[in-house]
Amino acid sequence: MKCYPESGPAPRRRSCRVRVGHVAIGGDAPIVVQSMTNTDTADVAGTVQQVAALARAGSELVRVTVNNAEAAAAVPAIRERLDAMGVGVPLVGDFHFNGHRLLAQHPACAEALAKLRINPGNVGRGARRDEQFATLIEFACRYGKPVRIGVNWGSLDAELLARMMDENARLPEPRDAAAVTREALVVSALESARQAERLGLPHERIVLSCKVSAVQDLIAVYRELAARCDHALHLGLTEAGMGSKGIVASTAALSVLLQEGIGDTIRISLTPEPGGDRTREVVVAQEILQTMGLRSFAPMVIACPGCGRTASTFFQELADRIQSWLRAQMPLWRGRYPGVENLRVAVMGCVVNGPGESKHANVGISLPGSGENPVAPVYVDGVKTVTLKGGDIAAEFQKIVEHYVVTRYSTEAGKAQDTRPAQDTAHA
Repeated sequence: MKCYPESGPAPRRRSCRVRVGHVAIGGDAPIVVQSMTNTDTADVAGTVQQVAALARAGSELVRVTVNNAEAAAAVPAIRERLDAMGVGVPLVGDFHFNGHRLLAQHPACAEALAKLRINPGNVGRGARRDEQFATLIEFACRYGKPVRIGVNWGSLDAELLARMMDENARLPEPRDAAAVTREALVVSALESARQAERLGLPHERIVLSCKVSAVQDLIAVYRELAARCDHALHLGLTEAGMGSKGIVASTAALSVLLQEGIGDTIRISLTPEPGGDRTREVVVAQEILQTMGLRSFAPMVIACPGCGRTASTFFQELADRIQSWLRAQMPLWRGRYPGVENLRVAVMGCVVNGPGESKHANVGISLPGSGENPVAPVYVDGVKTVTLKGGDIAAEFQKIVEHYVVTRYSTEAGKAQDTRPAQDTAHA
């Protein structure tokens, strides 16, 4: 008989702790959520606005593109405006092709950033690659900045890949091209990290990533990378796509690795829908970690999917309303009500699972299904406390949830205070 492990993820892989501004990645630090802007970084006002929105949504690091002189010159101003707004989220500079020149021309950019991202596949070729890579590492050392060496299979070092393909072809039993490419990703990251250390970058200032867009390849690459180093690892499925496809692909890949204890920071690379909100990628990252029990960010709403027994879409609308309202309160509640991020609220659509699921939540409501008595019992900490009916169920239930938060999580009130109404009554 196959033996399965106890419930829960494997212990976190031991990794070197890296300090990025006031945020720690790796070691025993919580898994960090990060994101990236899609604004023109030279547009200071627009970039500041988006960085602030991402930070408010819960992004703990925000990466910005630094692709030209105008963008590099704008970074210090962006940092200053964010600080003036009280938004202290560390900024990561994303460099490709010309980062060595940009930092030489705009050293204040390096000073304003909390971390540099370098892609070893496009810093140059041959001797120029080594020289330009060394320049980037020199600036990181000069200003005490950590570096993410971020390999991507869309821009993998062509010379390295060609060499490894040639070596593979000479083997008695050559591996397939996909396996060689996966190995080249890992080798590129590890060789670049060793080169950075030889140039003076401390081991504890290096983060690695090896991103691909295929789920199984990503899992295989990170398993190998994790086994061959103790660097902190940045997880992400590159070019994950739009909408449900991007969310499902990212969740499928990252959940496997996180369950195995691999990964110290994550970014969900969603393509926004036209006019969509960039902060969606932050919410998805948080929900992956929270659903897996690895971190808690905001109260969770449990809701049934609906079936022929549900009488209307009201339970769906109520679940959406409560979830949106809870997230909107978190900037205020996070400091005022410690532990509120662990709150579980159930909004159920009929009597089949409604009462049972509601009893498992901190606060739950079981709405009437088709043919059921038009009343909605509410449960607080597993005990039925009140029955709601009439046209104000949504507002009344929201008040009950808010009352629970204030009395249960308030540091002044203390946890010993009874949070339940005195009697079970029906609200007309």
